Amino acid sequence: MTLYEYPCNERVRALLRVEYLFERLFHFARHSDVHSHQVAVATLFDLLDISDRTDLRGAVLQDLERQRTALAALREHPGVAKHTLDEMLAEISAASQGLAGQGRIAQGLRENDWLNSLRGRVALPGGTSPVDMPSYYSWQLRSDAERDEDIRRWIEPFRPLYRGLGVILQLLRRAGDAVELIARQGAYQEMLAGKSFQLLRVWVQEGARIFPEMSANKYVIWVRFAKQNTELKPQAITDDVSFRLARCNIG
Repeated sequence: MTLYEYPCNERVRALLRVEYLFERLFHFARHSDVHSHQVAVATLFDLLDISDRTDLRGAVLQDLERQRTALAALREHPGVAKHTLDEMLAEISAASQGLAGQGRIAQGLRENDWLNSLRGRVALPGGTSPVDMPSYYSWQLRSDAERDEDIRRWIEPFRPLYRGLGVILQLLRRAGDAVELIARQGAYQEMLAGKSFQLLRVWVQEGARIFPEMSANKYVIWVRFAKQNTELKPQAITDDVSFRLARCNIG
């Protein structure tokens, strides 16, 4: 099954965007070729930009504390698996402590003059060419092991954020049970009567080449399936579509 996710508010949308950047960063950092390292470095700067524009660290810390308080209140409830609950609380506490003890995210990278210069050049089309920044070209000519070590060192300050973000999104995704549904003539609508969710997750048959276009508010969930024509333009589907839907929400 192929999974699509839809954030129902801007806070969750921001978290999913940062998660996407981390996935891209770690993917290209795992490869030692120069072109992969170019993408990894550019993605590091994307993460710095997001951290500069928003108090990402503060928002994640607030979410972690909110979840810690909510889960701790369940300790005395009958039927609660206390061992599992204690493990989750320990994971939240560890993520929170790591992020709280860090200060501003990746401040050392901001204080590196060469990285700041490179950051400005990356924003320009072709700005990191050997003609424009020979020092970057010289860095790329270093051995794979040397570049790997630099990339690893530059990533390290982001790991507390990555861990905290992962805990929050894991809790959110686990909070929704998937149900089997059918979109009649390619469309599904569900009235909510004031109930709001933070994240929708839709699974479709792998290889079907269809995708959901989703929207949601406190009144209604709307899922409309489409496919791309030969020019890749989305076209609405008029056949019935079987899919799975999870509605996720945490306090």
